[in-house]
Amino acid sequence: MERPPAMSTAAAPATAALPATVLPTTTAEPAEVEYPYSDDQPMAESDFQLAPLVYAITALRAHFHPRQDVYVCGDMFLYFREGDPRSVVAPDVFVVIGAPPHRRWSYKLWEEPKAPDFILEVTSRSTRHVDQGRKRDVYASLGVGEYWLFDPTGDYLSPRLQGFELRGGTYRSPSSVIRPSGGPGLHSKVLGLELRVEGEDELRFHDPATGEDLPAYEELWTKVQEESAALQAAQDLLETRLEEEATARRAAEARIAELEARLGRST
Repeated sequence: MERPPAMSTAAAPATAALPATVLPTTTAEPAEVEYPYSDDQPMAESDFQLAPLVYAITALRAHFHPRQDVYVCGDMFLYFREGDPRSVVAPDVFVVIGAPPHRRWSYKLWEEPKAPDFILEVTSRSTRHVDQGRKRDVYASLGVGEYWLFDPTGDYLSPRLQGFELRGGTYRSPSSVIRPSGGPGLHSKVLGLELRVEGEDELRFHDPATGEDLPAYEELWTKVQEESAALQAAQDLLETRLEEEATARRAAEARIAELEARLGRST
């Protein structure tokens, strides 16, 4: 291609140099990271998986209710790396010794005092690879002291209840203990409780200090109703006795008045 002729330097008109345009520098603010608290998927659990999950959360919450440094929750997103919403797990049940029990949308480790101390997964054959794979590895890396698995239907786990302690960065099975009743149980150092399976598929927490199992929600409700009925019966009995005493007092006062009247007529 032919180039256009070059302009002679001598013939070129003199022009003043233009000042360079300075553009203002701007620092883009980082986009706010969103940490969802729901995956918009309904819980797809059978009664076999749901019952021990609900029992564990409600029983442990009731047990630790007097303490303001214990947080009990379950089926909640636990985010363990700030800035990365993909770094998340959802334990079925977890307990944190050293965290206040206020309500949360999710549990973000960088906003909390510490990681959970106790985690329980209600496991099955369909979740075994996650429960014994990625979740187990994540919990160990976070320093979760105890990791428990409960297989209510006996899908694959034998025995159905297994507990593991974190020692040297690896989960190892603790030694079993024998409960006073003679039934086998596993002791949780974190909770100060024993865990056992009653019947074939019922998970129970046992308190060695009281010698009693932690009651289920239905049992608590029944106990509240019984105590309420007993209180109402005691109140009814008290009101009846007060009414009887008032009636007797009125009768005595009337008798005294009658005697005084007779005494007045005789003088």
